[in-house]
Amino acid sequence: MAGQDDATTTVPALLPLYAQVKARLVARIQTGDWKPGQLIPNEFALADELGVSQGTVRKALGEMTAEQLLVRRQGRGTFVQQHTPESMLFRFFNFHDAVGEPISPETLWAKARVCVAKPAERSRLRLAAGAQVVRISRVRGHGGRPFDHETIVVPHDLFPGLAETPEIPNTLYDHFQQVYAVTVTGGEEKLDAVVAGEREAGWLDVAAGSPLLRVERTMFSFDEKPVEWRLSVCAVANARYAVRLG
Repeated sequence: MAGQDDATTTVPALLPLYAQVKARLVARIQTGDWKPGQLIPNEFALADELGVSQGTVRKALGEMTAEQLLVRRQGRGTFVQQHTPESMLFRFFNFHDAVGEPISPETLWAKARVCVAKPAERSRLRLAAGAQVVRISRVRGHGGRPFDHETIVVPHDLFPGLAETPEIPNTLYDHFQQVYAVTVTGGEEKLDAVVAGEREAGWLDVAAGSPLLRVERTMFSFDEKPVEWRLSVCAVANARYAVRLG
């Protein structure tokens, strides 16, 4: 299969042909050859360049669109997905209020520092001993009250200068893509019901012993590379965690 990226992209030959094509096209996003918001060549041009059928390219592009790496715009073509604060909040923040409206939290306070990764952070982010991380602590609110406290940990080598940012962005994943060329492609979450201790009560302005929801999240970039570990505690007395399945 011919193509300008063949020399730099190794694809297992045992993969179905469309999956090989997909891997090569994903690599173009990963390496920055295709940039966020860029219009990509059409199916005919890609099929001709890669020496495969149009149907093979269509299937590869279809999977990339389903994974939100690409977006198709009627009458305009197919573009590399560009993260925005709104799209990232809608996609990755799953809380709704008592009447079912999405909650859009705003940062009340945040602080960040560079430090040596703790053992748990090294494990989640697959870092070597002694690696540095950026650790962010922040409280976000909704409806005039604190809603969640987050401890966010990211590898310092991926995000140099983040701790010195004058104002930590309310939504980080679009910032990661636009400033650091790191695209978050997905993640996993684990949820636990917990009760507020004195520290959590102070953060969230609730009584000690109040029920909280703890959310542990690991986010990945390409090739399942972990780029963020986040631990949140949320005051959910008037909120619901809602996800759409299928």
